[in-house]
Amino acid sequence: MEKKHKSRLMTECRRVLENKPIHVLDIPDEYRYMDAELVELIEKSVGAILGLE
Repeated sequence: MEKKHKSRLMTECRRVLENKPIHVLDIPDEYRYMDAELVELIEKSVGAILGLE
């Protein structure tokens, strides 16, 4: 998700997302589904957010 995606979510679903953490991974939306490089970037980013690293 990029910052523009978070903004769109907050605009369209503010009530549902209120007081919930939303993490922007700053991974460009230019990868194909299940691209190996994308999977690696997500694993690294999410691991850090979850405190697994």
